[in-house]
Amino acid sequence: MKYLAAYLLLTAGGKANPTEADIKSLLSTVGVEAEAERLSALIAALKEKDINEVLAEGKEKLASVPTGGAAAAGGAAAAGGAAEEAAEEAKEEEKEESDEDMGFGLFD
Repeated sequence: MKYLAAYLLLTAGGKANPTEADIKSLLSTVGVEAEAERLSALIAALKEKDINEVLAEGKEKLASVPTGGAAAAGGAAAAGGAAEEAAEEAKEEEKEESDEDMGFGLFD
């Protein structure tokens, strides 16, 4: 992940196709040693590709990933009654606490 982050940082800085040396140099500034195998695999995977297109493809793939929304919605409906009760209790406690100001107001 750190290699990809460095690659993206370099592209955001204006370097269209960062090289292994560019990434190694950037990582060394923060004290990280780059692994040659991982770095060369990243460069090979992104070679001759537009980073904006790669990011757009990734967003499309993430959009199709199920996140469990249906189960969460069912759980939220079941917890709805409990949430209403908790809100009512909080209002009651708030009323009780407001009586404890000993007759002094903030601007009295």
